[in-house]
Amino acid sequence: MLIKWFRLYLPILLLIALQACSDNQAAQIAKYEQLAQQQLTQLSQLLDSGQIRNATVLSQYAQLLEKKDPQYQQLLSQLSQDATPAGPQYQALVRRLNAANNPANFADSDAQLQELQNIYEAANPAIFNDLLSDPINVIADLSQGQLPRVNAMSKEAEMLANQADDFGPGSQLVGNPSYGQWQTGSNGMSFWAWYGMYSMFSNLTRPISYDRWAGRRGYSYYNDVGRYRYSSPQQMKNQEGLSSQRQKQFSSQGKTFTSPYAKNRSGSTGLSAASRKAPAASQPQFRSNYSKNSSMRTSSSRTNRSLRRGK
Repeated sequence: MLIKWFRLYLPILLLIALQACSDNQAAQIAKYEQLAQQQLTQLSQLLDSGQIRNATVLSQYAQLLEKKDPQYQQLLSQLSQDATPAGPQYQALVRRLNAANNPANFADSDAQLQELQNIYEAANPAIFNDLLSDPINVIADLSQGQLPRVNAMSKEAEMLANQADDFGPGSQLVGNPSYGQWQTGSNGMSFWAWYGMYSMFSNLTRPISYDRWAGRRGYSYYNDVGRYRYSSPQQMKNQEGLSSQRQKQFSSQGKTFTSPYAKNRSGSTGLSAASRKAPAASQPQFRSNYSKNSSMRTSSSRTNRSLRRGK
């Protein structure tokens, strides 16, 4: 009798359980859609009111270096945009949230929820404050040491700790899809191509090859701490795909290739507790139309503590 009862009602019970899980997932997605939007709105307000410390530092560094070296005026003006909601980093989060609100952009609800959670964390003011250390330190390096780095070792100490090559001004931004992209030529070699508004970096250093950068890059917040938070699923797929491609090509030649993300580089100091708790990167599955809705920008697109301490 009991066996007959199970055969009759087990499918119904399973359907009820699956529906409950589905309802819970939908509730979580709705929750994080709202939380991510609220977090982005708050972050915008804090940036506008000058309450994000590193945003203030970024603006001040840009002004100080422009007075010393007017030749960098256009580049500094673009870099300082990251201190505002109009900057590429904030706007990338806005585009990602717009795409993440559409379930059709994802293979399943788990992937959609994961992306919403990543956006919510990326919009955390403390974490976004840490992210801004990269453009700040680009300006610090352009000043040739007159402006101290923020949340990072000195350039000399960091290069020594990582046995890194000097890729020149802007190296902290290499690999970050908000500033440029890897372009692969017909010979199979990939080089970093800056978006138009950052093209001045190309005049300040020799071309940066992917293979050399992968093995000898230095520390940056984006590449070593915040990459999974500040990359769309498509951007993560592109990064991992390029690394996998180079590994296969090297292997066919009897050589060894090490992914630029195989290990984190040393160099961070004074990061927020939220950044230090960053979980391991993961890659949600998504549909191809995600990249259409949250595409990378093209070349046509466009706190109060002492600066002396640099902390």
